[in-house]
Amino acid sequence: MATKFQLSPLAATGFSDASKYDTHRPSYPPEAVEKLISNLKLSGIRNARVIDLASGTGKFTELLAKREENFEIVAVEPHPQLRRELITKGLRGVSVKEGNAGNMGIEEGWADGVITAQSIATRRCIWHDLEYRRLYTPPIPQIPPILTKSKDNAPKDWKSRVPWEEKLKQIIASFEDGHPRFRHGKWREVFETREDTNHFQTIKGKLTGNFPNFSLLLGEESVEWTVWLGDEAVWDRFSTLSQIANTKENGDKFEEIKREVFKALKGEGVERNERGEVEVHGRTYFTWTSRT
Repeated sequence: MATKFQLSPLAATGFSDASKYDTHRPSYPPEAVEKLISNLKLSGIRNARVIDLASGTGKFTELLAKREENFEIVAVEPHPQLRRELITKGLRGVSVKEGNAGNMGIEEGWADGVITAQSIATRRCIWHDLEYRRLYTPPIPQIPPILTKSKDNAPKDWKSRVPWEEKLKQIIASFEDGHPRFRHGKWREVFETREDTNHFQTIKGKLTGNFPNFSLLLGEESVEWTVWLGDEAVWDRFSTLSQIANTKENGDKFEEIKREVFKALKGEGVERNERGEVEVHGRTYFTWTSRT
């Protein structure tokens, strides 16, 4: 079932500098990647077919392509600049397609698993859309999100380790544009409000043979990490967030934010190494589910 899709103008402009995004956004720690692949029952499965949905510039696609399983990967991405950046990498075993959660252009029964990395809008619509599709090979197709976040772009209940990261977190929180992001926790509503996850629907499905494709969240986990970055590199990473990048249209505002960030980096609680680099804290969060 194809679903009408239009790329958000905020996403179109916020991620237009795909090369900068790819250079400065954080990647994923090996521990988190290994745990996710293991929970998807794909670890050690050679030539398994995987869809990397909303693949962006391929930050996660690269990690999949390097694995010994030699996965066959289709990376689906609607943003033209991000997609072109991924294509230029020429990753082994990866084909890149224009598309979105409701319009992947992939034959039915093809994939063993689907991963969405860093994509909020994708996760909110995919669960519903895939009730009407049969893209997956039995018995257990998986569609997990995995996100890697610096603590400055985290949910409110994730405590900042140091004051400067809390300040950056406050800056981001001040740019609410009506678009749900991971920090808002809206993605959980897909599981919490679904009628087909209650016992009555389960019994009904058993009697009729009309089971939903996906039901409850089966697991969630996170991995904490740190990285050392120079002040300019901290700003380069922070400014690739779409809500910050979009302020470039208002040059004064963009420069004002930059001054705030550098001021925070001169404040208390900033841990530096012998090279003068700042210790940046982050967490990679991931969940998984499977076909019912």
